[in-house]
Amino acid sequence: MIDKPPPNVAFYEIRLKGHLDSQWATWFDGLTITLGENGDTLLSGPVADQAALHGLLKKVRDLGMPLV
Repeated sequence: MIDKPPPNVAFYEIRLKGHLDSQWATWFDGLTITLGENGDTLLSGPVADQAALHGLLKKVRDLGMPLV
């Protein structure tokens, strides 16, 4: 059974160029990390609000991984 996020929480998918190891999931607030066959990484999951989304994007920037 998949837990649904609360109604005010948005679900996001953030695609990155390059593979990101699953050990980073906790650093990304528990988002699911899916590795694509094309070499991309998909971060997906609920994000509480715009401030949290900006925080996630800042972490991606700090890793130096480009958005796709």
